Amino acid sequence: MLIPAIHKTLNELSGLVSQLSDDDYCCPCHDLSNATIGEHTRHIIEMFQCLENQYETGVVNYDNRKRDYLIQTNTAFAKECIDTILSQFDKPNKNLQLQQIVDGEELLIESNYHRELLYNLEHCIHHQALIKVAIIQSKTIAIDADFGVARSTIEYRKQCAQ
Repeated sequence: MLIPAIHKTLNELSGLVSQLSDDDYCCPCHDLSNATIGEHTRHIIEMFQCLENQYETGVVNYDNRKRDYLIQTNTAFAKECIDTILSQFDKPNKNLQLQQIVDGEELLIESNYHRELLYNLEHCIHHQALIKVAIIQSKTIAIDADFGVARSTIEYRKQCAQ
């Protein structure tokens, strides 16, 4: 269930990105404190890249990411990055350590690959909700009604409708 949910969510993001010109992708949004759709997309992509790139070492540090300007300014490159991520989930679950520096102190927290994939899925949905704010008034951009909505909320809404 996890991998298909990630595929669905990232494919929704890719579908959105494919509808945008580079100018729209890079346009600051007042309602997002002048952040761009591209910046949010880059952040989503780089979090998945961190997990995939640091999987072998067994230590994942999400602060240790590239912050690639091209991802946030070039829709074609962003879509390529999403496609690459979508092809990388065939790794087996294994124990990982999550590394974080908090107030100058290093923390190492036990985790595993599937837990971090779930974290990235939820993180992606959170940023898609923010992206939705930037595009909600557009009459030319089509997104699924559930774009940026947590899976638990979708399920809850289904129960309420019955």
